[in-house]
Amino acid sequence: MLAGKIILITGGTGSFGHAFVPMTLEKYNPKKIIVFSRDEMKQWEMAKLFKDDKRVRFLIGDVRDKDRLYRALDGVDYVVHAAATKIVPTAEYDPFECVKTNVIGAMNLIDACIDKGVKRVVALSTDKASSPANLYGATKLTSDRLFISGNAYSVSHNTIFSNVRYGNVMGSRGSVIPFFLSISKDDVLPITDNRMTRFMIPLEDGVELVWHAFKDMQGGEIYVKKIPSMKVTDIALAVNDKAKQKEVGIRPGEKLHEQMIGPEDAHYTYEYPEYFKILPSINDWSKDPGRINNGVKVHPGFVYSSDNNEEWMEISELQEWIEKNRNKIGNI
Repeated sequence: MLAGKIILITGGTGSFGHAFVPMTLEKYNPKKIIVFSRDEMKQWEMAKLFKDDKRVRFLIGDVRDKDRLYRALDGVDYVVHAAATKIVPTAEYDPFECVKTNVIGAMNLIDACIDKGVKRVVALSTDKASSPANLYGATKLTSDRLFISGNAYSVSHNTIFSNVRYGNVMGSRGSVIPFFLSISKDDVLPITDNRMTRFMIPLEDGVELVWHAFKDMQGGEIYVKKIPSMKVTDIALAVNDKAKQKEVGIRPGEKLHEQMIGPEDAHYTYEYPEYFKILPSINDWSKDPGRINNGVKVHPGFVYSSDNNEEWMEISELQEWIEKNRNKIGNI
């Protein structure tokens, strides 16, 4: 599907973009991938990795700037929307900026994609958008709803929108694994709450979920990858099993457990071998056979959260992953 096409990724210099770009170049050989972001230094550094590949182009721009989006989307077939203000405490203390990027930016992109004739758009969501407990989660829930409703706006333009949702990306910049590694020589590792659990997903699995969404989407779906959970205390043990652990308390807006599907969504959720799919509740789209596509409806009140998960990652599995990926952890 992506072979010979032009793809644009917003926020493309982030962790997801660093995985998506090389994997997609290798698997699909697109005509062009446009990395669209506002940080010129990150673009400068990332461009060095693709200096000999004419299929990769970098454009400075911000999703808050609709005019720039219109220019960037000329001739684009597919869009991955990864741009977001996503650090939970930052969103709590700078809420206006978070709303401008995550909500207004989503509205700008939807309008621009429809008007420029983009075929398909996949937006990256987050576990924090399910029953949000902080501003970041609330803005991403709003973004999810905007991309779902964008399908109603684009009926005569043939642009379709969907979302993918997953939890803690292993080793990504600012996440718990690189943080623990950075202080692993200390005698004590801080634990926000000893009961805390998190979903665990490598970036490569997130990329493959986006690829699947592009192939499967009819418009308005939220794809949720089935992934293992881990206790934060076990993550700390995987990093340094000799260090003591000190409980320091939950940060503002932080959840005890991650949730990707809440009970309110259960009525519209279908299960597949490797993922769940939340269908849109509007316009009877949740009853559409094309969207259901052999899925099995989950039971009423179903919840998919990191503490009630059926699959758990062992400490030894995480230790093995850390050793294989140590040179990349926290660098992108």
